[in-house]
Amino acid sequence: MKRIGFLTSGGDCQALNAAMRGVVKTLEHAEEPVEMYGFMDGYKGLIYGDFRMLTDRDFSGILTRGGTILGTSRVPFKTIQEPDENGLNKVEAMTQNYHKLKLDCLVVLGGNGSHKTANLLRKEGLNIVTLPKTIDNDLWGTDMTFGFQSAVDIATEAIDCIHTTASSHSRVFIVEVMGHKVGWLTLNAGMAGGADIILIPEIPYDIKNIVEKIEERDKEGKAFTIIAVAEGAISKEDAKLSKKEYQKKLEKYPFPSVSYEIASMIQEKTGREVRVTVPGHMQRGGSPCPYDRVFASRLGAEAGKLILDGEYGFMVGYKNREIIKVPLEEVAGKLKYIDPSARIIKEAKLLGISFGD
Repeated sequence: MKRIGFLTSGGDCQALNAAMRGVVKTLEHAEEPVEMYGFMDGYKGLIYGDFRMLTDRDFSGILTRGGTILGTSRVPFKTIQEPDENGLNKVEAMTQNYHKLKLDCLVVLGGNGSHKTANLLRKEGLNIVTLPKTIDNDLWGTDMTFGFQSAVDIATEAIDCIHTTASSHSRVFIVEVMGHKVGWLTLNAGMAGGADIILIPEIPYDIKNIVEKIEERDKEGKAFTIIAVAEGAISKEDAKLSKKEYQKKLEKYPFPSVSYEIASMIQEKTGREVRVTVPGHMQRGGSPCPYDRVFASRLGAEAGKLILDGEYGFMVGYKNREIIKVPLEEVAGKLKYIDPSARIIKEAKLLGISFGD
């Protein structure tokens, strides 16, 4: 009998359930019986032994359901090797709970931090298979992550809705899109929604260039401007600061987010009325789009096959339109940034989009 554990870690997103369903449906073809255990609330469940046995019924009807049936939480990798408040060794506890259940494999669905912990557990001798989950699409080793396309759809719809009111009132509108370290979501939603300016972490902006773009549109008789801003967008001045200096600045930061700072500067320099819209966690929510349902199901099927074949220590990824397996040690600790000289950036600029640089 095979015993398989599941956990979903980090921020939630669409298609987590679809991906788990894909694994389970594939395991149904195993020659031997399969027992499945779900750890509740991510790595917390594995640390503290909070789990429940799962049956086929748990995975019925969840293809279209957002969120995760197992719950999730963030257990930062930087503290994973530190004892908890009661002195518990978290890594040792996870390893012991894995062996207590006599698991043959642990399936981890998560993003960058989750993969760091998964790789740590692999080094501890656990059989691990992972699936790339994040709306940021920033995981190394895969062209796409599930949850990303659904989030792009929601962020794009927000920009679409802003267009009508921005044009009606001749205003500058900023739509703040999720993404602290990378700008894939903002870039794709901004292009899809027809944003005039897109600000992402990988390309530091100059407020003068933003103002110039707005004024250029005014001269062309275009009385409104849409700006898509990633949460982690940064000015050229701030980009020159050391990490310590930047953190010190943020401690005294008077704005709720960078979007409000940019809005304030635009108003000061142009006298134009600026409004900020923040879709926030809406981007993570709701049912997965059809693309993510198919994509997550395919990833889940391949993960199930790896388990049946006894191949562990891999993330199931996607490269050049093919599902692949990527060694965990190659994934952990790496982020997939946007290259400022990438073709998609050049093409966006050909369309007249400004990146504030």
